[in-house]
Amino acid sequence: MDETTSREKVLKSIRNSLLSKTPNPYTDTDLEGKIYAELDESLALNFAQEFTNLGGKFIYCEDEQDFKEVFKAFSSSEEIQPLFCKEPALQKMLTSIEIPFSDQASDFKALRTTLTTCEFLIARFGSVMVSSASDSGRRLNFYAEKHLILAFASQLVPETKDALISMREKYNGKLPSMITQISGASRSADIEKTLIKGMHGPKEIYVFFVDDIIE
Repeated sequence: MDETTSREKVLKSIRNSLLSKTPNPYTDTDLEGKIYAELDESLALNFAQEFTNLGGKFIYCEDEQDFKEVFKAFSSSEEIQPLFCKEPALQKMLTSIEIPFSDQASDFKALRTTLTTCEFLIARFGSVMVSSASDSGRRLNFYAEKHLILAFASQLVPETKDALISMREKYNGKLPSMITQISGASRSADIEKTLIKGMHGPKEIYVFFVDDIIE
């Protein structure tokens, strides 16, 4: 009678596979070279094009004062209330241009719009990198119908790897527990193959891009 169990057979097969090494058939593969071609346009232009192609809305601001004026006009033309904001610097800006906001947990479920900053902008994919290290935390990037993001030209990087390298430098090697990229408004075609925006997060995403680089 064969007393060898199925488990023992599997383990024996694994051991035999580990003992017999298979030579690498792809020794000439370049693992160090760049995967993508160089970006032809400026980082800002490439980001704007990719971001809008993904359904995001890009708003250029010459400087921080211009951003205040643009944002005040935006708040008058768009329905953004109730607005939720937890970052002190942004709260100070909203107060200076007399735009009401809340940062109270009791108001969170009723919010329509959130205003946050971000970590980096990735030009290649038109993506916004965010993390749990900001005062906005995890939820504000994904809960509201509208997500408004204040970003700066100095946060632009070409590729995702550049953003991750900069994140390690920024946080002295101790990365935040959550890092993710936002690529346009959330969307899904899981239901009857019909594209629906805002399925798992904001229906609209705006990047207010402040040019803080002096040439």
